[in-house]
Amino acid sequence: MSRKIRIGITDCGKFANYERWVCTEPQVEIIRLSYRAANEEEVKNCHGIILTGGEDVHPQFYNQPDLLPFCDNDMDEKRDAFELKIIDLSQQYKLPLLGICRGLQIANVFFGGTLIPDLPRFGKFNHSKYREGEDRYHPVMIDPNSFLHSLVETDKDEINSAHHQSANRIGKGLVACAFSEEGVVEAIERKKTESLPFLMLVQWHPERMTDQQSPMTKNIKRAFIEACLQR
Repeated sequence: MSRKIRIGITDCGKFANYERWVCTEPQVEIIRLSYRAANEEEVKNCHGIILTGGEDVHPQFYNQPDLLPFCDNDMDEKRDAFELKIIDLSQQYKLPLLGICRGLQIANVFFGGTLIPDLPRFGKFNHSKYREGEDRYHPVMIDPNSFLHSLVETDKDEINSAHHQSANRIGKGLVACAFSEEGVVEAIERKKTESLPFLMLVQWHPERMTDQQSPMTKNIKRAFIEACLQR
């Protein structure tokens, strides 16, 4: 029987979706990480961290406050600050890190990157939801030389899409490894993976893709879990 692993998941309005997705693996226990609980010290008890989706990241955290008018009013600066601490601790403890949607964005900011605050107003369309509960789907192209490609074993696939922000300048030590047809960054990984802990940041929502057997969800989750098991 596999040993138990504890995965810290950052709190959000749809926390249960991420919890259900990860808990299909029988060896997983969940720690809910939230600024409301002020429980960042729990990171030391985790074998891996998942950064979830949700609100826009406030542009003050990537030193571009002039972009504030392009952001949704739905922001939570306390959450931003808390999750930046969580990422910092995850790197100190050398924990596997999986960022999903907003999780990609806040992690890119942590590593010194910036964001496009609103894709449609910056000339990129067809990434937000059709309506609540109905994700848009579109193709994604994957760098054949990337770590992500080694996980999903395909150059092109289809992903769901529910975002209006995206990565702009990529953070230090990271590299974009998947793109939409019009060039929106859809995944980010480390430039060098040797001897460094697992890090995968994806703009789509693997936890709620219609096809849970797609390599864009199944293979990524399995690789993250395996990295956690090696802790």
